[in-house]
Amino acid sequence: MPRFLTLTDVAEELQISVAQVRALVRSGELAAIQIGGRGQWRVETAKLEDYIQGLYASQEVKIKERQRADS
Repeated sequence: MPRFLTLTDVAEELQISVAQVRALVRSGELAAIQIGGRGQWRVETAKLEDYIQGLYASQEVKIKERQRADS
């Protein structure tokens, strides 16, 4: 996999729309950089993996909280 991905690449990887990826980048939830004179967005593969791992960790916390509430 290349070091940097376009927003389209990220959208395909996450199976969401480019607009949703753009919203994640604008909110700061997904780290990205702008490259070149036209300000093309790129997401480093490692940052995408960090984002995904963060989602897994967040989901685990939610599940544990629900399990405690149900007990």
